[in-house]
Amino acid sequence: MRKIKYGLFFFIALNLTGISMQAFGSKQIESVQEQLAQLEASSDGRLGVAAMDTGNNQRILYRANEYFPMGCTSKVIGVAAILKKSMKNNQLLQEKVMYKKNDLTNWTPITEKHLTDGMTVAELCAAAISYSDNTAMNLLTKKLGGPTGLNTFARSIQDKHFKLNHWWPDEALSSPESREDESTPAAMEASLRKLILGDVLASSQREMLMTWLKNNITGENRIRAGVPKGWVVGDKTGSGFHYGTTNDIAVIWPPKCAPIIVTIFYSSNKKDSPKREDILSSATRIIINAYAQTNECIKSGLSIGSVNPLKK
Repeated sequence: MRKIKYGLFFFIALNLTGISMQAFGSKQIESVQEQLAQLEASSDGRLGVAAMDTGNNQRILYRANEYFPMGCTSKVIGVAAILKKSMKNNQLLQEKVMYKKNDLTNWTPITEKHLTDGMTVAELCAAAISYSDNTAMNLLTKKLGGPTGLNTFARSIQDKHFKLNHWWPDEALSSPESREDESTPAAMEASLRKLILGDVLASSQREMLMTWLKNNITGENRIRAGVPKGWVVGDKTGSGFHYGTTNDIAVIWPPKCAPIIVTIFYSSNKKDSPKREDILSSATRIIINAYAQTNECIKSGLSIGSVNPLKK
């Protein structure tokens, strides 16, 4: 096979917990490099990956520090900001929000059903994450002072790369060159890890966020499709109106193993390109197989289902 140079791929094996672990060998690194590069080449676009196996803190990074349009993955930051506020205001999540028909946007699967009775802030959070309801997210964003409020919260958890410029659905108009409504895979992976596994949120707020992510209905063909049956996934998808933007961020729980945090962003340079959910599921299979090489728990978890790295 012809050798390829991978100036945009970095693989880092860290031992931050003090436990011994097997590092990826050079052949394993080259294999993962080739698989992700070949997958990207087949996609007619640009692929960004940031993943961490929290069982041994090994990371996979591919174009991880490049900027991509976020799509609705940004809603995780917004809902987390609301949950953070609820830690000081224990009545916030039960507060009833009323809205009108002209508040509805292009995607309102839950909010359109409650024009007469309104929804609580907690219900809006669930709708924004589990159903990606745009009106729900806009109503929550008003409570944060607009998109700037999400950026402020991101900075408070040391995410310097998250940048939201528009409300929903206008944020989905972002292009790979616009430098608006964007983030990097590495930054989004780190923020998701802090929100789900760190102490940014109190335990009850973390549990709510995890539940809403697990109940997500929009990601069946993305990261979830690359994970063996029986594994638990909590994810938030994001898409764009143009450039084939297809994203997903997720926490994956292999059976009886520490979770895996994954961010996968994809965009094409062609405005009329289709979305590529298959690229995300294939990238997920590559990640899972790579981690199975150095984590016996994950390897044993594959017995529940098979994972073919480049299976579409």
